[in-house]
Amino acid sequence: MALRIVRLRGSEILARQDDLARLRIEVFRDFPYLYEGSREYEAAYIRTYVEARDSVLVAAIDGDRIVGASTALPMAEAMEECIRPFAENGYDIARIFYFGESVLLKPYRGQGIGVRFFAEREAAALAHPQVEITAFCAVERPSDHPMRPAGYVPLDAFWARRGYAKHRELVARFHWRDLGEREESTKPLSFWLKRHERRPQA
Repeated sequence: MALRIVRLRGSEILARQDDLARLRIEVFRDFPYLYEGSREYEAAYIRTYVEARDSVLVAAIDGDRIVGASTALPMAEAMEECIRPFAENGYDIARIFYFGESVLLKPYRGQGIGVRFFAEREAAALAHPQVEITAFCAVERPSDHPMRPAGYVPLDAFWARRGYAKHRELVARFHWRDLGEREESTKPLSFWLKRHERRPQA
């Protein structure tokens, strides 16, 4: 069966939460996230998208297996850690759509699926007339981090080609346990934003 890209909402997300949890934990073990992962945290995280009225999860499905996923929802329904930097810098939260993770198993990378994830999420965001900005955040790691793989290339150029620019003044701070850590530590994540031209309503 050919790979399918589908949008899931509400109860459809809930029905696949175990698959999504496994996918996120597997992909986020890699640098730069180095996420130890737990089913308890994943269940709480996924519940945000199940319960949010206007959330969407874009899934890449091979047969019946979810091999990639990306999420989006109005910033007003996102976690407080995401909202705070924008509120503190005078942004109108109602005009922002937040993109959560974009995770894809290694054998499926380089086939344009990541581009589709952005296109599908932007389409979902712009279905809301008030939305002018789409935004996501990415973890910052020092260039000399001991677990940085040789030849590692960040996704900055890919994101820039999608029309996103880094805003260093907007930093979210999340807490998770890195691989090898005994306790959670604070991680800074910088935001990338794209402004969309909106035509005046007739």
